[in-house]
Amino acid sequence: MRTTLDRIRQALAFEILGILIVTPLFAWLFAHPMGDIGALAIISGTLATLWNYIFNLGFDHALLRWRGMARKSLPLRIAHATLFELSFMALLLPVVAWWLDISLLAALVMDLSFAAFYLVYTFIFTYGYDRLYPPEAPQQA
Repeated sequence: MRTTLDRIRQALAFEILGILIVTPLFAWLFAHPMGDIGALAIISGTLATLWNYIFNLGFDHALLRWRGMARKSLPLRIAHATLFELSFMALLLPVVAWWLDISLLAALVMDLSFAAFYLVYTFIFTYGYDRLYPPEAPQQA
C-alpha cells in the first residue's frame, strides 16, 4: 500500500509531467498557442479531478442501491471506466470548444486525442512510478 504522502506525490507528479508533455505536443499538433493549450490542460486536469470524485461517489452509491455493495466485478470495472471517460468527454467538449474558439467537431477530435494520450500516458507513468517507488508490502500481523 502507498502512504497518503506518496499518493499526493504521485498525483502531483502525474499532473505536472502530463501538462509539461501535453502542452507543447498539442500546441504543435493542433496549431494553437502553448498558453491556450497549457491553460486548457490545467482546466481539464482540475475538472477531471473534481469529476472523478463526483462520478465515483455517485457510481458507488448506485452500486450500493442496486447490489447492496460497492465492490466491482471485472465487467463493472469496464463499465465504470467507460462511463467515466464518456461522461468526462461530454463534460469537457463544450469547455474545449469555448476555450479554443473552435467547432464542436474540432473539439471532439481534440477531446478524443487527449483521451488517447492520457490512456497511454497513465499506463507508462504508473509503470514507471511503481518501478521508481515500489508500493510497500502489506504488514503481516
